[in-house]
Amino acid sequence: MAFFSPGEVESLRQAGHARAWDRGEVLMREGEQADFVVLLTAGLVKATVDSANGYTSLLALRGPGELLGELACVDGGPRGATVTAMRRSEGVVVAAGAFLRLLEREPGLSLSVLRSVVGRLRDSDGLRAEQGARTTRSRVAALLVKLAVEYGSAVLEPLPGAVSVQVNQRELAAAAGASRESVVRCLRAMQREGLVATGRGRTVVLDLAGLRRWAEE
Repeated sequence: MAFFSPGEVESLRQAGHARAWDRGEVLMREGEQADFVVLLTAGLVKATVDSANGYTSLLALRGPGELLGELACVDGGPRGATVTAMRRSEGVVVAAGAFLRLLEREPGLSLSVLRSVVGRLRDSDGLRAEQGARTTRSRVAALLVKLAVEYGSAVLEPLPGAVSVQVNQRELAAAAGASRESVVRCLRAMQREGLVATGRGRTVVLDLAGLRRWAEE
């Protein structure tokens, strides 16, 4: 999902510095003061929120070309989520002051940031609407299709053309608005049909077309 032109990406690069994060490393933490944004250039990260009862909700996954932490930098409030690298990731870190000056100086970049935020809001609204109208099986299938297409990595095992999605069962449940037990049952049914294979911390999509049919039920 790319919202920024090559020229806008270059402006962000010149205003910041390159940084890499290993898998499991936190880029931003919920509640902290926002003093930088990140333009992700490689890898995959997840945005999560912790509730008072200790439950962690998966808000979103973000990939290359997406901006992280811009809302808190714009309004000066605390971070609204924790962002963690799900595999080795790279990006450009831009200090909040430099980012705000760029927005004032470059109207095109400001519009691209706005489009990015609006796109995410649309995705969130669509997800909430689907959670009320779809079965758990359909929601899990649709989520796996989205993750495979947008953020998956091609693998040769267990079949050529398979796509690995680095999301565990708890994260799938949080994103699909379902219990972990329901997601486990869905995954087992998908395995029996040859649609997916599961491993530690990941799901491998074997039959994308078949998953799409489940998602459309």
